[in-house]
Amino acid sequence: MPLPSGENVKASLEERVALITIDHRPVNALNRQTLEELGKVADALAAEPAAKAVVLTGAGSLAFVAGADIKEVAQLASPEQAKAMAALGQAVFLKLQRLKLPVIAAINGVCLGGGLELAMACHLRVSGDRARFGQPEVNLGIIPGWGGTQRLPRLIGKAKAFEWILTGDVYTAQEALRLGLVNLVVPQDQVLKAAKDLAKKIAGKGAVAVQQALRAIEDGASLPLEQGLAKEAEAFGDVAKSEDSKEGVRAFLEKRQPQFKDR
Repeated sequence: MPLPSGENVKASLEERVALITIDHRPVNALNRQTLEELGKVADALAAEPAAKAVVLTGAGSLAFVAGADIKEVAQLASPEQAKAMAALGQAVFLKLQRLKLPVIAAINGVCLGGGLELAMACHLRVSGDRARFGQPEVNLGIIPGWGGTQRLPRLIGKAKAFEWILTGDVYTAQEALRLGLVNLVVPQDQVLKAAKDLAKKIAGKGAVAVQQALRAIEDGASLPLEQGLAKEAEAFGDVAKSEDSKEGVRAFLEKRQPQFKDR
């Protein structure tokens, strides 16, 4: 079945790689409709056996996602409404993070506020060399509400996260790479290709191993080391009983390329 596409979020599947495009011009701001459409795509991908990797990007060359729709933020009339808005974005981003597929953000422009929070919910990030990053919410008298205060320290460290969030400053792609926030920086016009190439490379691996590796990293990241190691051992055992593990080891010993069947 084709992936669902809405007014602001387009989705397609080609060569086992799903492409999600946030298309809410001019800067792909995240409003309620966009978040809900993105959530529907994530739900569809969770049940799509043909997909082995995901690339998420923004339409146009100006912005990946410039942030939340400030017009909607301005309409929040109570703490309860603000909490509901935070909960919606957090839930959608968690859906992406918890997919059994690697999700790669192709950051083709401005990546600020809610846009950075979305990118951080992805497993890998490919950035254009002219992209700009930041959590500038404090400049509006608010704070990140879609995971910025939680994911940013886990990715760049507590001290730098304090700096980014409390100053609201904007940073270059090169600084994001230095801090480990992004995996790769490429020329601006090559972002989508580089992200797709990375997705296809991962899609060429056995799905069982990729899924179990994602599970071990995600489940163990917030646990004490010994509990994380137990999660890893459990995942290793699950992989070992797969046909793919036997094929991969056999192919290595026979000095040939493995023919994975994703089971």
